Amino acid sequence: MRFKIGTAALSMLLLVASASSARADVVLTPYVGTLFGGDVSGSKFHWGASAAFMGGGIFGAELDFHHVPKFIEETATEPSIAQMGLSGNLIVGIPIRGTQGGSIRPYVTAGAGLLRSMADESAFFDSISTNDFAVNFGGGIMTFFTDHFGLRGDIRYYRALRDEDPDNDLNFDFGDFNFWKWSVGTAFRF
Repeated sequence: MRFKIGTAALSMLLLVASASSARADVVLTPYVGTLFGGDVSGSKFHWGASAAFMGGGIFGAELDFHHVPKFIEETATEPSIAQMGLSGNLIVGIPIRGTQGGSIRPYVTAGAGLLRSMADESAFFDSISTNDFAVNFGGGIMTFFTDHFGLRGDIRYYRALRDEDPDNDLNFDFGDFNFWKWSVGTAFRF
């Protein structure tokens, strides 16, 4: 009986020791890009950063932050309006050529979060802001040249869902508004 238990224990130890460890990646990406289309007039520069956690398979999660300094330009009667966004997203990405060294991972993503619009303080207005729930979806590609360094390109569609607010402090009313956001950045994989 002891021989069978010992043989089973040794077999399990060898099986576990020989199995390749599952690898999870954390990808940090500072980026720049523009907002365009939808309810955005022209294109608006933005910067931001994302932290993505990709499991050993194809599924992952991401926290994404962006800032648009001039979401709406200043006029003679209105202050400029900046925007910030924070969203949590799910990612489905297929690693091509593995998850180490030179590799490519195309992905799709979808999530939800908060868009905050802020009017600058001026001679006529105090600093005021609104918070809106927003959803987004899109896709992109992560390309790695080494184990830890690569590039990431991304395009996403955003839709902010705002209740009609009669007490809206800002002198604009987006209602439900939408736009596209593209970005490119340096990706650091850990």
